[in-house]
Amino acid sequence: MDWQLIADSFWPLLRGGLTGTIPLALASFAIGLVLALLIALLRLSPNRVLSWVGRAYVSLIRGTPLLVQLFVIFYGMPSIGIRLDPWPGAIIVFSMNVGGYAAEIVRAAILSVPKGQWEAGWTVGMSPARSLRRIILPQAARVSVPPLSNTFISLVKDTSLASLVLVTEMFRKAEEIATFSSEFMTIYMEAALIYWMFCTVLSAGQDALEKRLDRYVAH
Repeated sequence: MDWQLIADSFWPLLRGGLTGTIPLALASFAIGLVLALLIALLRLSPNRVLSWVGRAYVSLIRGTPLLVQLFVIFYGMPSIGIRLDPWPGAIIVFSMNVGGYAAEIVRAAILSVPKGQWEAGWTVGMSPARSLRRIILPQAARVSVPPLSNTFISLVKDTSLASLVLVTEMFRKAEEIATFSSEFMTIYMEAALIYWMFCTVLSAGQDALEKRLDRYVAH
């Protein structure tokens, strides 16, 4: 094993993760959460058309591979005259994917809040929208933290697919170094180790957040 190559490539790979992988994941997750909330509210709507739209979106996203979604956006849409730069296009695709998966998490979290909490809002004169914002969503947020954290950790790993559409993130950098050095196994294993490091740190952050939120839950 070429230890000098590992040492020389560690910082370029880590920098690719810190300046490419993590920002891409954060931006996509933030936008995806907003989309997930909107889709979850559509799913919960008493209006059949709106509910069907939400259900169809979730079905489409969850029923198609992320790689296919990326290729449709980058290589399919130009055929109808729509071209996107790699970074904005990747954020759109990853955000849509997060929205489809996280929507069911958010919907389940909202449904887990006792109906009496809605009634409590109504008795003090709150509108349904205000009750949702002030009473329901804060309680639902605590329930949704573990599965949403897992979704984010999965997203960090999924961003490696962006290298296939020329987004410069950590795995793209690993491919460049591996091609130049011809040490594919060494570099890919090093990239895998850095992904593991990122996910370990995120998992520790998830545990700390869950413990902090657990203080506000009655036992």
